[in-house]
Formats: sequence, C-alpha cells, structure tokens
Amino acid sequence: MQEISWDDFMKVELRVGRVVSAEVFAQARKPAYVLHVDFGQELGVRKSSAQITHHYRPDELVGRLVVAVVNFPRKQIGPLMSECLVTGFHDENGHVALCVPDKDVPPGTRLL
Repeated sequence: MQEISWDDFMKVELRVGRVVSAEVFAQARKPAYVLHVDFGQELGVRKSSAQITHHYRPDELVGRLVVAVVNFPRKQIGPLMSECLVTGFHDENGHVALCVPDKDVPPGTRLL
C-alpha cells in the first residue's frame, strides 16, 4: 500500500449528502441507479450513478445519508453526467454496500 501525505488526503472532498431521489438507470451497462443527492446550500443537489442495486431498492434510498467525493471532474456515464462519486465497499460477493455515517449529520459536512 502506498502512503500518502495529509495534504494529499485533504485534496479529496468527502461530503455527506442526503438522497432526495433514486431511480433505475435503465441505460446503464451494469445494473445501477441514478441518485440525486443534496449536499446542502453550498453544493446543492448533484447526480450520481451508483451500482448498488443488489442491496438497495430506490424507495429505501430516499432520505438516507451517503458519503461522496464531490470534487472529481464531472464524468459522462451513458446519457448521465455524473457530478459526484457515492462511496461504498464491496461485500464478500462483490456487491456494493454504501459507506454511511452512523449518526445524523448535516448535508454538506466534510469528512475529516
């Protein structure tokens, strides 16, 4: 594993957001959802494609807090322009489980 400096880590903007809508991303090559995530007044609502269909249904994602990288360049994913990267971990079968705070924190809060 390569070590990074504190300055390297501080370049990554990991923020908490609340999912305001989630729908099936029908045009995706792999099963995915389009998430609209509210990061508060400073950053607003951003879109992301998330391959989390194994563990979650769209209706149970709305209202949940997620952790996302918000300072990557926007990325075109099929017809969707992704504006953030929602984070997660692969389980023992390779399915993604979301990385989430275990307490309620305000949208836009930065991970430090």
